[in-house]
Amino acid sequence: MITIEDCIGLSDLREDEILALAEHEHIPEIAATALGAYLLHQKHGAERIRAMIEDDIRAANARGDQMHAAELFMALRHFLYDHQDALKAGQ
Repeated sequence: MITIEDCIGLSDLREDEILALAEHEHIPEIAATALGAYLLHQKHGAERIRAMIEDDIRAANARGDQMHAAELFMALRHFLYDHQDALKAGQ
């Protein structure tokens, strides 16, 4: 049987990035894993993932959840380190 950890490993994303996508889209982690893997193979997909994580950070800040915003910021840093093509938008 394939586990969520297996799916995350196949997605080219980290668990914290998957959790941010799941939060943003209000979907289960397994669905977020598939969505993330799909988006990474689409034109501008990495940029879309970056925007989703940034939206999550803004939402956490808006509700005063600074701890969660910091966790999401670290997920964004990891994502941008691993997927530098996500930086293309706005440059």
